[in-house]
Amino acid sequence: MNVIRTLPLLVLALALSACAGKPARDSAPVSVEVAPAAAPAADVANTDAVPAEAGADTATEATQASTDPATAPVTGGTPPTNAEDDFAALYGGPAPTADGTEPTGAPYDPWEPFNRKVHSFNNVVDRAVARPLAVAYTNVVPRFARTGVSNFFSNLRAPVTITNQLLQGRPDDAWDSLGRFLMNSTLGIGGLFDPASKAMVPRRKEDFGQTLGTWGWRRSRYVELPFFGPRTVRDVFGLAGDMPLSPIRTIEEDKIRIGLQGLQLVDMRSQLLAVDDMRDNAVDEYSLVRDAWLQRRNYQIENDLRGKHARGKDDPDAPIPVDAMPMPNWGN
Repeated sequence: MNVIRTLPLLVLALALSACAGKPARDSAPVSVEVAPAAAPAADVANTDAVPAEAGADTATEATQASTDPATAPVTGGTPPTNAEDDFAALYGGPAPTADGTEPTGAPYDPWEPFNRKVHSFNNVVDRAVARPLAVAYTNVVPRFARTGVSNFFSNLRAPVTITNQLLQGRPDDAWDSLGRFLMNSTLGIGGLFDPASKAMVPRRKEDFGQTLGTWGWRRSRYVELPFFGPRTVRDVFGLAGDMPLSPIRTIEEDKIRIGLQGLQLVDMRSQLLAVDDMRDNAVDEYSLVRDAWLQRRNYQIENDLRGKHARGKDDPDAPIPVDAMPMPNWGN
C-alpha cells in the first residue's frame, strides 16, 4: 500500500524532470571571456616596425579566422551545447569546469515565472489560514505545551533520520539517533519531553533529499510546490523516498492522521512567526525566501559530508516533511 501512496509524488518528480529537458537558451548561463590587458606603452615603442605588406597579410588572416568557425575564438555569446543544456536542466546549473570544480553564481532558477506564481498562491494560503492559526496557537497554548508538541513531532521523525543516516554511511550517527529515539520515547513519555538533550545526545534531522545530495546530486534547480513550499527537483524525489518511512502516514484512521498532520503544520508555522516582519518588509520577498532556503539546504548537505567531529550543529529549519501534509490515504 505504501507503494500506491508514493506514486503521485513519483509522477510529479518525473514530470518536473521531463519539463527540465530543454531549458530556454536565453536562460542558460554563458561563459564570459576576459579580454587581455593592453601591452605597455614602452613595449610598443620598442617594437620593430612591421612592413605594410606584413600588416596587410596579418589583417587578412585575422578576418579569415573570425569567419571560420573552426578557428574563431569562443565569446560570451556562444550558445550552450545540448550536453550543457541537459546538465543544467537536471542538476540546476552549468556543467563543472575541466578541473571538476562546480561553478558558482546566483541561484539557477529558470522556472522563476512559474515559481513566483506558486509562491504568490502559497502566500495567500499562508496569510489567510496558516499564519492566523499559528498566531492563535501561540496566544492560547502555553509555551511548555507548545514545546512538548514540538518534541513529540521531532521524535516521530527519528525513523526517517536513522534510515537516511545509514544510507549516507554514518552508522555512528544512526546509533546516536536510535538511542535518542528510545530514550525520549520511554523516559520522555512518547517524546513529549526531551531527556536525550539533557544527556548530551545530539539531535539531527535527515531526509532523502539530503541523502541524494551526499550521493552526488549536489546541485538541483529550484522549484516551489503548492503547499509544500521551496524545494529543488532533487528534493521532490526525496519526498517520495521519505513517504514510506513516515509513522504518521501509517495511521489508518483519517480523523486521527489528518488531525496530527494539521497540528504539526501549525506547530511548524508558529516557529516561523519571528521572521514574518523581515519577509513582509523585504524588497523582493520571493528572492529572499528562495536564496535563504537554498543556502540552508546547501549547508545541510555540506554538513553531512564532513566527519563526525568536524560536523557543525544541524540547521533546525528542515523542509516541510511529507508526513505533515494532510493527504488522502490511497491505500484504503
